[in-house]
Amino acid sequence: MSATPLRRRVRQNRILSLLDALERDPRADPVIDAVGSGVRGLPLGRGRDLLHGRWLGHPAHPLLVQLPIGTWLSAAVLDLRPGRSREAGVLVGVGLAAAAPAALAGAVDWAELHRQQMRVGLVHALANTVALGLYATSLACRFKGRTGAGRVYGFLGLTAVGLGGMLGGHLAYRQASGANHAEQVPHVVRDIWHRVGAVAEFPAGEPVRRVVDDVPVLVLRESGGTIHALAERCSHLAGPLSEGTVTDGCVQCPWHGSVFRLADGWNVRGPATAPQPAFDTRIADGHVEVRLRRHDGEQ
Repeated sequence: MSATPLRRRVRQNRILSLLDALERDPRADPVIDAVGSGVRGLPLGRGRDLLHGRWLGHPAHPLLVQLPIGTWLSAAVLDLRPGRSREAGVLVGVGLAAAAPAALAGAVDWAELHRQQMRVGLVHALANTVALGLYATSLACRFKGRTGAGRVYGFLGLTAVGLGGMLGGHLAYRQASGANHAEQVPHVVRDIWHRVGAVAEFPAGEPVRRVVDDVPVLVLRESGGTIHALAERCSHLAGPLSEGTVTDGCVQCPWHGSVFRLADGWNVRGPATAPQPAFDTRIADGHVEVRLRRHDGEQ
């Protein structure tokens, strides 16, 4: 192996080591606790689920950030051409306006993450806050006719956005924040009836955990005899639904409060943006059997 690829691999490992160290560093935890509590206390009502992206089926934040990033990148391209500072300034302003809802959506998602994810997310937010300050300064300079300074601050802002984007990618792909943590269930569970226990093993109204093809399953028998079964690990961040609260035909995750309908796994309330895989149930020879409920055409 040549020296150049080896040096490149060492640099990559250093970046990962820094990010792993950031996940383990507890020094910012008091700030995380205070800010997270404030975000969770915002009187957003149904707007919270809107910001989470429950209506979309996945987090809305990655969608919303496309506008500010796109306008700022376009502004940088115009700044490379003489005489286009005014148009670039308009794009910088549009990006600043669009950043507000994107930041709010990111904040409500961030407040419902694991501690290690929140540590990375805090630095991600700080990098983007620096970018906002730089772009605001760039816009102010352009208004004052200081075109050169406006361009410099714009390029610095784009650099900060790039750093924030790298951290956001680490959050999304390496730490799986915002991913559907129940997506693998249909690919693992065989399409057959699975016996999970005698009827007497399921007290009425109490969620019971069973395992089917290495997949944890929540089984609940209602007082009237109806039996429901859902994938037991919450689609939001894999919280144990069997330890959650059952009310009005729904189960609430004990970790972050997502609510799922027992009848079909629908996510009634976020932060979960994906429903829970549901199972059909039947009683055979005094035993409960479950089979994954598949959509038409699903393999």
